[in-house]
Amino acid sequence: MGILNALTIDVEEWFHVSLFRRKIRREDWDSLASTVVANTCAVLKLLAEKNVKATFFILGWVAERYPEIVIAIQEQGHEIGSHTYSHQIIYEQSRQEFAADVQRSINVLESLTLAPVKSFRAPSYSITRSSLWAWEALADLGITCDSSIFPVKHDLYGIPDAPRFPFHINLKDRPRLVEVPLSTIQLRGKNIPMAGGGYLRLYPHWFIRRSIRRINREGRPAIIYFHPWELDPNLPRLKVGFIKELRHYGNLALTEDKLRRLLDEFSFAPLREVVKTTPIQNDWPLTLPVNGRNGVFHPVV
Repeated sequence: MGILNALTIDVEEWFHVSLFRRKIRREDWDSLASTVVANTCAVLKLLAEKNVKATFFILGWVAERYPEIVIAIQEQGHEIGSHTYSHQIIYEQSRQEFAADVQRSINVLESLTLAPVKSFRAPSYSITRSSLWAWEALADLGITCDSSIFPVKHDLYGIPDAPRFPFHINLKDRPRLVEVPLSTIQLRGKNIPMAGGGYLRLYPHWFIRRSIRRINREGRPAIIYFHPWELDPNLPRLKVGFIKELRHYGNLALTEDKLRRLLDEFSFAPLREVVKTTPIQNDWPLTLPVNGRNGVFHPVV
């Protein structure tokens, strides 16, 4: 079977993406055309056809309005995690706002599944150096596995010097979290993202396939992610500038075919299974914040 790679899906509406947070008001969300049910059903159909299980990080806002999605995901044997309730960038919130938002999402999901929610992914991977305090908030809420760190340099997210593979987060007086970073390969000493979201859509298939094989040769799983809206070539379009539009809308018509090929070429499973089959690195980082938006740092002991 080879190494198990993780397949993860961030379930949100097309208008929830952080790129639009300055253009679309939250109070207008309910008036916009919804695509999440149809697109998530298309994802479930594909995974059932390929007999692949995945982790679905579901936005609480979506779960509350379309509970049938959550039930269908659970009934088909997939793992369910939280993607917060309202898809707000973490470092643009206070710790109290963030904790309340995640708790709200957990309450919605657990009321539907009657099962504990133990996995989490931040909107736009927004656990960064300025919001590491989020880990303590997540531990307090019962989360045991986080997949929010992208070890790259990006205009919205990233901790370039973070470990590339799963590691423990030592929270001193709290249970340890396992962090599962998004996948990168190293080229000329730099981490290059390779298989998720826009990277999945815009990179050629041969590069993605070669990158996953390279990671697997290191004895590690690749972490693949996408959003259900990325399988929808008829997605509503907003003007956000040529480069951002290219990055956001590019190759939507090709996503499903790329996914089909990857599902045929590699073994995939939910995060909870992948974490059991891969070594977990030693604690990182050496310091963690304890309070406030940016935090006061203490040494990890």
